[in-house]
Amino acid sequence: MQTVSTNICERMGRSQESEFKRGTVIGCHLCNKSIHEIYLLLNIPQSTVSGIITKWKQLGTTATQPRSGRPRKMTEQGQRMLKCTELANCLQSQ
Repeated sequence: MQTVSTNICERMGRSQESEFKRGTVIGCHLCNKSIHEIYLLLNIPQSTVSGIITKWKQLGTTATQPRSGRPRKMTEQGQRMLKCTELANCLQSQ
């Protein structure tokens, strides 16, 4: 019978990458370890190792960057709630 890995940290995405692990990947890369050797050594997916190294070469840092995209307006929820309130008042008056 096979056991399923229940370690949630292994299944999580970018948020679970620690600064220490990213630094360790870069340290191994600077010691001329291949991507294959690094992912076997640290038990990190090969695509993650490759992505960390690529971003480090391009940006010169291992810190996470802010995501792109337009931030949501804070008033959207207030406007929606106002519309819901108006709708509730309209339904109660009928």
